[in-house]
Amino acid sequence: FQQFSDTGSRKEHVKITSEAKPGFLERLSETSGGMLMGLVTFLLASYLLFTNEGRALRTAKSLDEGLSLVVPLDSIHSISQQNEGSLVHLSGALSTSKPLFDPSYGLSIQAVKLKRDVEMYQWVEYEDSKEYEENGEIKKETKYSYNTEWKSEVVNSRNFDREIGHKNPSAMAVESFTAVSPNVQVGSFVLSKGLVDKIDDFKRLSLSNLEDPHADVTRGGDYFYHSENPRRPEVGDLRVSFFYAGLSGDDPHLGSADKVTVIARQRGDQLVAYHTKSGDVLEILHPGDLSVEEVFQKEHQSNTMKTWALRAAGWLSMFVGISLMTRIFYTLVDWFPVVRDLVNTGLKAFAFCVATSLSLLTISVGWLFYRPLWALLIGLFSVVPIVVARSRVPPKKQQ
Repeated sequence: FQQFSDTGSRKEHVKITSEAKPGFLERLSETSGGMLMGLVTFLLASYLLFTNEGRALRTAKSLDEGLSLVVPLDSIHSISQQNEGSLVHLSGALSTSKPLFDPSYGLSIQAVKLKRDVEMYQWVEYEDSKEYEENGEIKKETKYSYNTEWKSEVVNSRNFDREIGHKNPSAMAVESFTAVSPNVQVGSFVLSKGLVDKIDDFKRLSLSNLEDPHADVTRGGDYFYHSENPRRPEVGDLRVSFFYAGLSGDDPHLGSADKVTVIARQRGDQLVAYHTKSGDVLEILHPGDLSVEEVFQKEHQSNTMKTWALRAAGWLSMFVGISLMTRIFYTLVDWFPVVRDLVNTGLKAFAFCVATSLSLLTISVGWLFYRPLWALLIGLFSVVPIVVARSRVPPKKQQ
């Protein structure tokens, strides 16, 4: 049953739901479903850890290969046929054939990308729940609160617990979009789509030098407001801001064109992806004027960070998977508080040790095809957590 309790304000209310405490068989059935989910999570974690090591080593070898082959260009304004098909390095200012426009707001800019960001003033629902036992039942008390905020996506108020008084429009009258220049160059070289996609360091475009585009649009700061009173917006009002990436021409307010450093394969007057012998693709772009060594150092650092992030994600997924698969032991003893707490602590320690050992073992298998000696060393380390855990067990229990 449901019991509603208003707090006196239409922006907040509390709902209490109750249900009978699940029996042993019902909890055992739920645990069995969790075991299946845990097995799937465990297998996905193993796959992630294994493939991540191969990817990391393959990327490192490709970067080393690229560093040994790259040819620095003497000039970006002349195309040498001697470098046809070679991996080349060049730095220079971005340039585009024509500016990007947004005619709806009378705005234009010489840049690689122009993004229009539209936000609508909407109701947003927040939930704060807590569960407790009372009279043999499990009760859930949920506090719903509502606030008005600027949001880039339409918030579906039909999913609110109480839509009355908190209804949002179903769509925005103005849509967000990103315009991309069809032709981007560095000197005489045309950048491929893959390189253009890497130009994503968006900066807010100041609107202080623009006039209000329409009578029903008001400029305030760096926003265009579709509102009768921007200082006191109503639900459904819009505000529009603009961002740009890759300034490609000198601008009196924004400064000179952005410089980038590119490492890619020369194909005629185009810079495209370079396929290494290791099977990876080199199509690198960084902002600024960087040397060959600086570019490859940044790529190695990025590869290392990605590798460790995926290792952490794989270990965490394996820990969660093992915890779900062993949850049934907790369910079997959860009627006895003291035993239940001890079992819960033991299962977490078990999941931690096994997840750590299996993660190291999986990583070592991933290295086996590339660096056998390192694989053997990591494999030996995988036994350490289990040995440490076993050494803490009293001798009588070991027997």
